[in-house]
Amino acid sequence: MTCVFCSEEGGDVLWQDERMRVVLATAEADYPGFCRVIWNAHVAEFSDLGADDREHLMRAVYAVERALRRVMQPSKVNLASLGNQVPHVHWHVIPRFTNDAHFPMSVWSPRQRTVSEAMLGQRRAQATLLRDAVRQEMEQA
Repeated sequence: MTCVFCSEEGGDVLWQDERMRVVLATAEADYPGFCRVIWNAHVAEFSDLGADDREHLMRAVYAVERALRRVMQPSKVNLASLGNQVPHVHWHVIPRFTNDAHFPMSVWSPRQRTVSEAMLGQRRAQATLLRDAVRQEMEQA
């Protein structure tokens, strides 16, 4: 079975180093700013990483959350590391708004409302600033 995160970037790469990458999940149309922090090597479980790698990964999750909060100014940020469908270590860092399509439920729950294209367009424009913001936060993390 081919792992999507081994064969594809998983989105638009905002930042990367030799161990991991941060991507903007461009396929998540209802959620501009939805990011993933993806470990480069195929590892199924977070606990399979050594202490230094675990710390490095969590510093990146922290930096991405800070960048999202600064740029997108969401009502809440959701962090998730599931791996049921893609058993490859990765974290979802998702800006949430009280008027997004699924709030207050998870983004994988049934849709609660329709969001105007104008509002999504505004959020997409904000998300274009994430590349620089993530890089800045990674330098400080």
